[in-house]
Amino acid sequence: MFSPVIPKSHFAYLMLLSSLALAGCTEAEKAESTVEVLRPVKVVEVKAPGSTRSLDYSGQVRARREMALGFRVSGKITERLVDVGDRVVSGDVLARLDTSDYELQVRSAEANVAAAERQVETTELALQRARDLFAKNVASKSSLEQAELSYNQAVAARDDAASTLDQSRNQVRYTDLTAAENGIVTETNGEVGQVVSSGTPVMTVAVDGEKEVLVAVPETDILAFQPGKAVDVGFWSYPGLGLKGKVREVAGSADLRSRTFAVRIGIPAEERVLLGMTATVRAAADADEALVTVPLTALAEKDRKPIVWTVDPARATVHARDIEVASFDADGVRIAKGLSAGDLVVAAGTQFMTEDLKVKLQSEVAQSALSASAEHLTMR
Repeated sequence: MFSPVIPKSHFAYLMLLSSLALAGCTEAEKAESTVEVLRPVKVVEVKAPGSTRSLDYSGQVRARREMALGFRVSGKITERLVDVGDRVVSGDVLARLDTSDYELQVRSAEANVAAAERQVETTELALQRARDLFAKNVASKSSLEQAELSYNQAVAARDDAASTLDQSRNQVRYTDLTAAENGIVTETNGEVGQVVSSGTPVMTVAVDGEKEVLVAVPETDILAFQPGKAVDVGFWSYPGLGLKGKVREVAGSADLRSRTFAVRIGIPAEERVLLGMTATVRAAADADEALVTVPLTALAEKDRKPIVWTVDPARATVHARDIEVASFDADGVRIAKGLSAGDLVVAAGTQFMTEDLKVKLQSEVAQSALSASAEHLTMR
């Protein structure tokens, strides 16, 4: 078979072309590899610390007045006529007890009254005879006085029996648990067949009228809630509904378990606000010290210490900065040391940050930061 023979001069020329092609590819790859990839980041500018801080607490809408109703006598419940959520009017019967024993007491008291009446009649006749005999000088003065004493004792015994009868009849009436005012039943603690003691709450009625929000405030913030203080009240069920509330009452002591103080906040009448709704109370309090705030998502950790990533707007690079966290609130993280007003802080994606990483800022933030940097250099 014929094999072509390439002259040495041509072979050298081909090798040169191959070397140039490989060199061109290598240079292109190097150029491509040196193109920097800028990671876009979301940043926030640290605002100057304010003189006040916001306090937010969740609470529950309740009636300003609630009545825990119980029977005035002991007994077994035979009827419960209402359920939770039922509206009641003053005088409505809510539950009943077994009246058998109390009706027997009434009959016994009635018999005692009848016997006492007969005794009064008997002593009255004896007193009249004693007076007649004394007038005729037949009976002595002491006999007359004895007759008068017996009569007075009989009258007193009759009055006592009558009072006992009235009490027995009252006890029969007390076996009916009635509503004292208009309202809505919010809780029931008694069932048919249950034996209850006098005074034991078996039903709770929220009285119609003013409503309030009950919140639990820790001891660290209780001084910010004084009676008469104005607060803002919002409702989860109605995000657009906001009412102006006023602190009405602050508990005199903390709850033994939660170590919080019960604070009652009066709110104006609003038909959309129903009992049991969840409310949010926001109040302003004086800041203990000048602290800056950053979003919670800006907080990171390095060597088990809290840090944030700050951005150098002139070089568009990020740098880790040690901080000291003061507290957490609804607005974010309050920083005691490490940041000052005007600092740019990475607000999201902190897990991807490394020291001196090149980043791409949002256009409006970058423009603002560069303008501030240029102004600072001009002033210098």
